[in-house]
Amino acid sequence: MASDRSSNWVRKEGAAQTRTSFPELFFDLVFVFALIQLSHALASDFSSTAAIESLLLIIAIWWVWINTTWVTNLLDTDKDPVRLLLFGLMFGGVLLAIAIPQAFEAHGLVFAAIYSAMQVGRSVFALYAFRGVDPASSLTFWRITLWMLMSSVFWIAGALEARPVLWSLALLIEYASPAVRYYVPGMGKSGRETLDVSGEHMAERCALFVIICLGETILTTGRNAAEHMAGDLTFAVFCSAFLSTGFMWWIYFHHGQEKAADKAEATSKPESVALNLFTYGHLPIVAGIILAAVGQDFSLSHASEESTPKEAVAILGGPALFLIGNIWVKRAAAREMPVSHIGGLVLLVMVTLLLPITDNYHIQMLATAVLFVVALWEYLALRRIAPSSA
Repeated sequence: MASDRSSNWVRKEGAAQTRTSFPELFFDLVFVFALIQLSHALASDFSSTAAIESLLLIIAIWWVWINTTWVTNLLDTDKDPVRLLLFGLMFGGVLLAIAIPQAFEAHGLVFAAIYSAMQVGRSVFALYAFRGVDPASSLTFWRITLWMLMSSVFWIAGALEARPVLWSLALLIEYASPAVRYYVPGMGKSGRETLDVSGEHMAERCALFVIICLGETILTTGRNAAEHMAGDLTFAVFCSAFLSTGFMWWIYFHHGQEKAADKAEATSKPESVALNLFTYGHLPIVAGIILAAVGQDFSLSHASEESTPKEAVAILGGPALFLIGNIWVKRAAAREMPVSHIGGLVLLVMVTLLLPITDNYHIQMLATAVLFVVALWEYLALRRIAPSSA
C-alpha cells in the first residue's frame, strides 16, 4: 500500500518535469536570508577564527541546498507530499539561518539539531518515495540515510564540545559519501548511475542559486552604500562593487553555464557529471560570491583606510574563489582550460603586492578591473573561436 501511495511521487519523464517548479523557487527564498546572515556574520567579525567558522557554515548551507535539489530532481514537486517536504525544509531553513550568527556560540546545539533533522528527514522521505518503485534508488537512499545519521552524531557532539573539529569531521563525512558511493559495510556501494538524474534540471537549479547569491550581493552592497553615502568615495566604490557583481554574472552565464547544461544533458553518465559539475564544482563559485560581498562591505565602510591582509583576503579572495570554481566547471564541461581565468588569478596575485602602499578603495577598483579583463578576454576569445568552428 505504501508503495502505491509513493509511486506517483517520483518524477516522470518529459520536458515539463525537468523545469524548476514554483515550490522549488519558494524554497530558495529561505537561502536569500541564510546568505545575508552569513555575509553579515563575516563582515562583523573577519578574524581568522571567524573566517574558518563561516567557511564551515557556507559549506553546510550549500550541502543542505544541493542535497535538497538532488531529491527534488528525482521527485515530482507538483505532488502534495513533496511540496509539504519542501515547506518543512523551508521552516527548518529559516530556523537554521536565524541560528547562523550564534552557531559557534549559544545556538550551536540548535543549529546542529536542525541541520541534522533536515538532512536525515529528507533522506528518509526519499527512501520511502522510492520503496517498491525503484529498489536500486531506494537502497541508495538507505545508504545515504545511514551516512547522514553518522554525520549527525558528530554534529550533535560538536555542539557540546570541540565544535570546529567535530563539525569539520561531520562535513568531511557528508562530502566524502558520494565519492565512495555511500559504501556501507554489509551493504556494499551504491551502483554507478543508479539515480535517474535530470541534467537539465540540475543545471537550471544551480544557475538560479548563483543568481540568488549575486542578488544577495547587490542587496548587501546597496544597504551598505546607503549607510555610508555621506562618504566622499562611497558612490565610486558602489559603482565598482555593482560592476564587479555584473562581471561575475557575465563570466558565469555568458559561456560556462550553457556549457555545463549541455554537458549535463548530453552525457551518458548524468549522476557522475552532476556530482562533478554541480555538487562539488559550484561550491567555490558560491563561496566566492559570498566572500566578494564581504569584501565589498569592507571597501564601502572603510574605503580610505589602508588595506590590511584581512580585508584583502575578502576583496581579492572572493573573485579568486569565484574564478577557481568557474575553471573547474568549464574545464569539466568543455574539456578546455579557460586561459582568461588563469590570467585573472595571476593578476589578482599581482594586486596583493600593492597592499602595503594602497587602500581598500583602490584594491576594490583593481579587483573589479581584473574581473572586467577576464570577462572581456573570454568574450573576445570565444568570438574568434566561433567563426573558425563554423
